[in-house]
Amino acid sequence: MKTLFLLCALFTVASLRTYTKCELARVFQSYGLEGHNDNIFALVSGVCLVQYESSFSTNAEGQNWRNGRVVSTDYGLFQINSRWWCDDGKTENSLNACEQHCTQFVDNNIADDITCAKRVVKDPQGMNAWYGWNKHCKENVDNYLQECNL
Repeated sequence: MKTLFLLCALFTVASLRTYTKCELARVFQSYGLEGHNDNIFALVSGVCLVQYESSFSTNAEGQNWRNGRVVSTDYGLFQINSRWWCDDGKTENSLNACEQHCTQFVDNNIADDITCAKRVVKDPQGMNAWYGWNKHCKENVDNYLQECNL
């Protein structure tokens, strides 16, 4: 039984991924993201918002509280919200606009995360849907990835 527990614990730790800024920028490039744009999901904007939303961690989760209870949870690199974008089976009246279970956003396959983030940006709020982007990335990020030599 101890062996099974240790194997499960090792698998969980091994499956977690925290990127560096430049590493994630290169991954985003491989998915065809480029440049910086406030109206679409782009390379610089995306990497910057991930830094401030999840600290580059694929397994980040953050709870949103109201009146002493959890009303939704944010998942993964982009902190995809369970009220609007994914279904976690716990959030009441989830709209699930990305048509995904929220667990899809806390694994190391980030293709579905990027697809959902692009969907979020198509809504009227655009990149403004993310607090981290609004507070830290909305203004001048022209030199944000300069050290990455992309």
